[in-house]
Amino acid sequence: MNLLIYLQGKKIMNKSELIEIIATKAEMTKKDAHKAVDALLASITESLKKNEEVAIMGFGTFKVSHRPARKGRNLKTGEIIDVKASKSPAFKAGRTLKEAIK
Repeated sequence: MNLLIYLQGKKIMNKSELIEIIATKAEMTKKDAHKAVDALLASITESLKKNEEVAIMGFGTFKVSHRPARKGRNLKTGEIIDVKASKSPAFKAGRTLKEAIK
């Protein structure tokens, strides 16, 4: 069963489809797979909130990327504006994942 959907011409898998695949591959109920996915995502989120990296060997690393404050330009008016410092989640794929998708 192909559980991928198309969004703007690209294949996209949503959370419920991921849960169904995990339940099938791990031979567990959808309810248990849902709990596992939620626990994984919550754990990654909590670690990133604490500014900790999450490294999953062979898959990749989740971390927080810090962007310093800077000057920007409003493209409509040309006015120079201040852009606040921000944090953003980032993911860097591991070697095994990179090789798997070649």
